[in-house]
Order: sequence, then structure tokens, then C-alpha cells
Amino acid sequence: MELLFLFLLILLMIMALSSGFPVAFSLPGAAIVTVFIASLCGYLFADDVGAFFAQGGPDTWLTSGVTNFRGIFWQVERDTLIAIPLFIFMGIMLQRSQVAEDLLVTMAQLFGPIPGGLGISVILVGALLAATTGIVGATVVAMGLISLPPMLRNKYSQPLATGAICASGTLGQIIPPSIVLIILADQLASAADQASSARKALYKITTGEFNMPSVFDITSTSAGEMFLGAFFPGLVLVGLYVLYIGGFALIKPKSAPAVPYQGKYDRKFAFQVFLALIPPLLLIFAVLGSIIMGIATVNAAGSVGAAGATIMAGYRLNGGRRRTYWPVIIATISIIVLVIVSSIHPITIKKISWVNDWFWFLLAFLGTIGLVLSLIWSGYRVYKIDNTLQSIMIETAKTTSMVFLILLGAAMLTSAFRGFGGEELVKEALTSLPGGFWGQFIAVMLVIFLLGFFLDFIEIAVVVVPIVAPILLMQPDANVTAVWLGVMIGLNIQTSFLTPPFGFALFYLRGVASKAVKTLSIYKGVIAFIILQLVALVIVAYNPRLVNYLPKRMLLTSATAPPPINPALQPCLEDYVFPVIKSMEPDITDNLANVKHLDFSILPKELKTELIESFDNIEKTYVLINNVVAVQEKINSKSDQYRELHIQVRQIQADVRRLNNKIDELKEERDRSNNENQSVFAEKINILKAEKSAVEANIPSNWQKDNTDFSNLLKTEKTARNKYQRNVDGAYEPLRETIQQIAAYDSLSNYIKEIKNLKEKINNDNLLTSGSEIESQVNQLTKEIGSIAGADKIRSALYNVRKSLQSSNYDKTKLLIDEVTQIFEEELEWRKNAYQTILSPLQTLEQQLRHNIGLRLQPRIPKDIALRLAGCTAKHRDLSLQF
Repeated sequence: MELLFLFLLILLMIMALSSGFPVAFSLPGAAIVTVFIASLCGYLFADDVGAFFAQGGPDTWLTSGVTNFRGIFWQVERDTLIAIPLFIFMGIMLQRSQVAEDLLVTMAQLFGPIPGGLGISVILVGALLAATTGIVGATVVAMGLISLPPMLRNKYSQPLATGAICASGTLGQIIPPSIVLIILADQLASAADQASSARKALYKITTGEFNMPSVFDITSTSAGEMFLGAFFPGLVLVGLYVLYIGGFALIKPKSAPAVPYQGKYDRKFAFQVFLALIPPLLLIFAVLGSIIMGIATVNAAGSVGAAGATIMAGYRLNGGRRRTYWPVIIATISIIVLVIVSSIHPITIKKISWVNDWFWFLLAFLGTIGLVLSLIWSGYRVYKIDNTLQSIMIETAKTTSMVFLILLGAAMLTSAFRGFGGEELVKEALTSLPGGFWGQFIAVMLVIFLLGFFLDFIEIAVVVVPIVAPILLMQPDANVTAVWLGVMIGLNIQTSFLTPPFGFALFYLRGVASKAVKTLSIYKGVIAFIILQLVALVIVAYNPRLVNYLPKRMLLTSATAPPPINPALQPCLEDYVFPVIKSMEPDITDNLANVKHLDFSILPKELKTELIESFDNIEKTYVLINNVVAVQEKINSKSDQYRELHIQVRQIQADVRRLNNKIDELKEERDRSNNENQSVFAEKINILKAEKSAVEANIPSNWQKDNTDFSNLLKTEKTARNKYQRNVDGAYEPLRETIQQIAAYDSLSNYIKEIKNLKEKINNDNLLTSGSEIESQVNQLTKEIGSIAGADKIRSALYNVRKSLQSSNYDKTKLLIDEVTQIFEEELEWRKNAYQTILSPLQTLEQQLRHNIGLRLQPRIPKDIALRLAGCTAKHRDLSLQF
């Protein structure tokens, strides 16, 4: 019965959408009507409103913590979605202020004299507008009105001209900042959590181990990472468009002729180019650059974009009047002042204490006031000139409301779809496809592409993605990242604007094009660009680094980068470190031999023992590396032969699990039904059990032995890597700790006078009257000396003095301060000797080991190594043999 209501849900949604009913109400309407009918049927025929639901029912959804309809109310309050109205406002502001027109005219004048130049200028302007506005309708309409007439006048091919305009207008869906990417990031965040749980469950089932190593886990994504991930694929798409138009112009020069510029390339023209190009480019840099460099979050960058667009609109709409550029000049000066202050003397209000701080604070305050003044001035202009601000705000509110209503409606539809068991059906259908992840991925991409002929990008993103993304992300054979999957879906969804019959870009252009332009020409023109989008999809699928590199680079070079000891970094870290350590073996061995001849008898016994052990660990490192490499080579040699068997058996086992689930479902349905149908259920269950036995019989007889042998090999590799990691940590940490304790001689010697004065006070003062004052001094001294490396003995002795003062045992206090003095002198003495004799050779050895053997224990990854690791971690690793 669940399947019947699932079919009804889909049928109602299709009928509502095809009838022209608004999407924002079609999606939730179909869900509510179907859920109501299913609940009513359950109440009337089974006396249970949840009888015809595969997962709970309305009573459990609304009364328990099950995140179906209950969680829908919080959809629009997620932080990720705050950026949507900001970027919509920015796009509409730039479109209404005629920035697009200035860009297009200027670029046409620049590129017009080369064959196909007008078409290339349309693509480049589309890319620039995509990075500033991201609104398809506005871009297509603007360029259709501005560029289509001159292209047709200069005898451009109608299909080429219309196709270039439509395709360039859709670039805003993949080139950041993009609303599509924000929505996809929001959907993929929850999908990654579901996929992580599913992968852990799969690991437990296939290996029998309860805890999956964190290195095999799935990481979520954010809007910022999606923006970074889409940057290079967006450029690839722009490059393909430009190459196509350039090639078309070379093959058919009469269909894309050069258009010479009638004016002069003089200073006036250069200033015109500067005024048209530089402000949008600066705005792009401010928005995307702040995200890429980790300065701002996506929401903060959206605020920067909205403010920048307002300032640009302020001078553009006021063109030709007095003081046109004053607000932007004030804003520029203010930003420069704020950047200088933040880089030279960062201000923290609570910590202002010096006169110099007040100067920098005043400077920052004036910069802030100037920036606010320029924003208010520009906003007032936009408000007064043709009431532009009001229309922009209304349009922003309408668009934002539409997006959020669709999000809410899609969440309700998805919840109903899951409630009727649709997600399990999709999962079963996908996982039964041949080819593992790539078979499933191609099927999903094909479905999304076909849906693009009929549905809008938001509908696909919020309805399809939550269902298929967890299934694709959890597959270990490709182990793709969430950001890569999101960008691939984004590239695919972009075609929905061009594919007939409901490609919105086609409608937008048809609405503003002259009657001389045939609709068939528009349809013919976009075919080549749809093919180019699919080519870009293949390129990005084959080269995942195009997507993953920038997010990984930002992560590993940011202030919050994970330390080198992070488990997820170890495979790539060891791939980098092993060759480096082996190449440095002669130098490290020579240096170590020189250090081992030093006199370490001056060190405390425990420290000396640990240091000698660290030298032994350094020598063992090369053997342990060879062990890891040897085991890895064995795994590589056997994995190709074993992989086919592994995939075959895991597929059989998955089929067995599906049959077990069907048997369990039948048993549950049998328990809910009356006694008359027991024989029918028993027959169905027996058939499934027989089918299960037949499937299990297909498992090869050599599976158990081969699987055990390969699993033991993986365990051997894991043991070898753990031994190596413990060894290098034990090799470097005692060396670093010894150096820190010896180098602390300077810091410790600063307290000679304070310890001496404290002893004199305790021995000579009347402790009955001055005990509390001395106790305060001891407490402060304990904290300060306790922060010095290796000064634990002194700190403990001072702590005992403090306790005796608190208990008023002054005779004991005098004995304890003598003990403190003795320990202090001993600690100072051995440090002094070590400082003069062995510190420098140890420091030389430590510097030699710091970024190879000792790399795991560094607080941060050096930038040059981080860039290497970013390239390595940007690749997808096949983990299927680990499951």
C-alpha cells in the first residue's frame, strides 16, 4: 500500500507542476494531500493513521523527535541560507544600476575587432556578471536587449548569437557567488551526515568492527567550500564557450564577423574601460577573495557584496551630476585606512591601555564613520533616483520568499517521499546497478539532466539531492567529497536553463528578442552549449582536483588548519615524508653520530634516558618506513586480483541484505494482518528465503580464505604504520622537550633575584603579619615559573610553600623555602652547563628533523608542505577494499 501512496504523491506533484500551479505550493500541496489521504485510509481501514507509512506516520512525526515535518519549520533559519537574500539584493542592485550595460558595451568595443569578438565579449561579460549578480533572468534579458541587436546587425548567425546570450546568462548558476551553490551546500550538509552514518553501518556489517577509522569518514561541506570548489569548473566552462565561438568564427567567418571599433583607443577610452571593469572586478575580489583567503564567511561576504553594489549603484545612477564620485572616494579611503590599521596595529576595545592605542583606535573609528557615511549617502541616492531602492527591496523580498517557500515545500515533499518508503526504493534501485559508484553516479546525472527539461534548478536541488546524495556519498569505492558531488550536480542543473521545452533562459530571450529571431533558431543555438556543458561535466568528473584543490588549500593553510597529526592527513603526509626522510638519511645519520658523542651526563637521569631512546628511534625510522612500503607493495600487487572477487561477493551480500529486509517487512506486515492471510505470507516468505539461499550459493568457495588473507594484509599495514607513527613521535618529542628545557635557562635565570628575595622575606619577616602578602607573591611566582618548560619540580616546591603558609605552619615554611632554593639552583645549574655545551648541536639536529621525522608533532603544517598535501588530498581514494 505504501507504494500506491508513493505513486499518488508523484502523480499529484507532476499534475500540479504541469498545470502551471506555482512550484512553492505544488510541492507541499502534493505532500499534504497524499499524507492526509494515506492517514484517512489507515484510520478507516486499519484503525491506525500510520498503517500505510513505511516510516512511522503523522502521529509520530508531530509528537516525537523524528525529523520529518517537525524539522521543516527550522529550514529557513539555518545560517547557510542567510546569504541568499544578500546575494539576491547585490545582483538586483547591480542589474538595476545598469552596470551590466556598461560592461557589455565596453567589452564589445574591446573584443569586437577580432572574429567572433562580439560573441566572446558576451561570454566574458556573462562570466563577470555571474560573479557579481548570479541572476539568470536579469543577465539574459539585459544582454538580449543590449547585445543581440548589434550582433544581428553585423550579420551574426542567429543560432550562435542567441545561444551565446542564453549560455552566458546561465553562468551565474555555477560561477560563485551562486544561490544554487548555497542551496546545494545546505542540502549536502545533511546528506553528508546521513551518508556518514550509512558508511559506518556498512563498515560494521562488512568488517565486524564497531568503530570505523576517522580517515574513512565523510566530511560535510559549506557554502564557502562550494564557492571555492566551483571556481575552476566555472572557468573551464567559460573557456569552452570562448573556444567554441572562436572556432566557429574561424570555420564560418561570415557567421561571426569582426566588428571594428569606430572610435579611438585613447585615454578617454582607457578611462571608460577602467570605469566599467575595475569596480565590478574589485567587488568580485572583495566577495570571493574574502572567502578564499578565509577573511570572511559566506554570509559576511554577502554583506560586503550588498554594500559594494549599493556604493557602485550610487555613483552609476548619479552619473553626470555634482559630487558623483564622492561617496565611492570616501569609501575607498575609509577601507584603505581600516586595512592599514588592521594590518599594522589591530584594535581590541577591551585591551586599549596605551596612548598609542588611542591614536589607532581614533583612526579606525574615522575609517568606520567614513564607510558608513558613504553607504548612507549611496543608499540615499539609490532611494531618491527613480525610487530604485524600493523596487530593489521589493524584488529581493519576492525572490527570497519564493526560494524559501520552495525550500519548505520541498522539505515537506521529501519527508512524505521518505515516509512512504521512496528513499529505500531509490537506494535499492541505485545500489543494484552494475558499476558500483560510477554506475550509480551516471544514472543519477542522467536523471537530473532529463529532469532539467521539465523542472527548475531549485526544484531539482531541493527534491532530488536530499534523496540521492546520501546514497552516492556513502559509497566507499569512489569516496568522493561532498563539495565535488555538489559542483557536479550544479554543473548538471545548469543545463536546465537551456534545455527545451521549459528552459527559462530560452523564455527570457524570446521575450526580449525581435520577431526576426525565430524560436527555432534559439533552440538550435543552445544545443552546442548544452553539449559543452556536458563536456565540462566529463572534464570535472575526470579531474576532481579542479573542484577539491581550492577548498583543501584553504583548509590546510588557514589559521584553523588541522595539525599534521590529524589522522585524515596521514596517508598523504606519509606519501610526502617517506621519500624526504630516505633522501636525507646520510645527512641525518652523520649529524646523529656527532650528537651521540656529546656528554649527556649533565642532564637529569629521566631526561637523559628519553633522549638516548629518541636517538635509537631516529635510527629505527628507516627500517619502519621500509616495512610500510613493503606491505603496501604487497597490497598493491594483490589488490588487482582480489578486487574483482571482493566486488562480486560484496554485491551478493548486499543482495542478501535486501532480501532479508524484504523478509522482515513481510513478517511485520503479517503480524499486523488478520489470521486469514497467514498462509499467503508464509508462502511469500519461503519464496524469499529460497531466493536468498540461491543468491548465497553464488559466493565463490575461495572467498573466505582470500578475504581473510587480504584482511590480514590490511591489518599488517595498519600495524606497520602505527609502529612508524609511534616511533617518529618518540624520536622527535624527547629531542624537542630537551631543547625547550635547556633553552629555558634564560627565562629561569630571570627569577634568581625573586627567589632570593622571597627566601629572605620568609626567614626575616614576621609571617604572622606579612604571611598573606608573601602567600600572594608565592602564588604569582608559582604561576610564572610553572609556565617555563621543565620547571615542574620548582613549581611543586613553591606550591608546598604556599600550602604551608595557608596552614600557618611557618616553621615548615622556612624549611620548604630552603628546599625551593636548592631545587632552583640545581635546575639552573644543569641548564647552564647544557646551554653552553650541547644545546647548539641538539638544535641543529632538531631543525634537520622538524619537517620530516618531526612533522607530525608540529603545531601547523608549513605552507609549502600544505600546498603539496592539498594536491594529494584533492584526489579521490578508492576505499572499497577496506569495507
